[in-house]
Amino acid sequence: MKLQVLLSAMYLDGYDYINSLHISGDCLVINQCDSNYTEHITEVCRTITYIETTERGLSKSRNMAIENATADICILCDNDVEYVENYESLIGSAFHDYPDADIIIFYIKRKEKPTPNYPTIRSMNYLSVMKIFSPEIAFRRQIIKEKQIKFHELFGAGAHYYMGEENIFLYDCLRAGLKIQYIPVKIAELRETKSTWFTGYEKQFFISRGANYCAMTRGFSLFLILQFAIRKRALYAEKVSVWKAIRWMLKGRKEYIVLCKEK
Repeated sequence: MKLQVLLSAMYLDGYDYINSLHISGDCLVINQCDSNYTEHITEVCRTITYIETTERGLSKSRNMAIENATADICILCDNDVEYVENYESLIGSAFHDYPDADIIIFYIKRKEKPTPNYPTIRSMNYLSVMKIFSPEIAFRRQIIKEKQIKFHELFGAGAHYYMGEENIFLYDCLRAGLKIQYIPVKIAELRETKSTWFTGYEKQFFISRGANYCAMTRGFSLFLILQFAIRKRALYAEKVSVWKAIRWMLKGRKEYIVLCKEK
């Protein structure tokens, strides 16, 4: 099985940046910048597709990467992910061992997640996928293309709502009948860098969260809004009341529903 890393980034000075992420195998780079340009590079141990684009938005970048990918297995990547030395064999072995899995979620160590979300191998459902972030997601490219599953371009860094694109993507995969497996195998670490989108628990955060829950599941979005407001209140309570957080999330939910009707 051929593996390809799909890197989404902005204003890179060429494709050599992938070496700093320890990407030793095939890679496709979407570099959002001020030009449009495509180059295919063949090296001794890897091939690289490098695409510069004037498009903006993380989900647009993800979709462009999936559209141009060629490998059997793809894994999403951000510009602050540093892979372990044997990441290719770890990912390839997992898909070999679980031939029925359409998507496999791996573990990427980061400050807020020093240990895996789950200690053992398990099948993922609508609740468990809410804990996953994009670079942990590897998938069989063909089934994603066949089911016409894409990232929601209203969501993600640089979009109208700046979070939750991976959760919507995984919900769409589950609704399409895809099997998602979780394997607590570390494949990378996240660099400690400043977030490009998170500026605190303020109004736009809660509006985006409410819209995100609605895009995931309109029927259960009210429940998700309430549980988030209560379960996470310790994170934001110093600056925002529970009721204000709920009100802002409901505003985001309503706003998203109106946007859907206008399309």
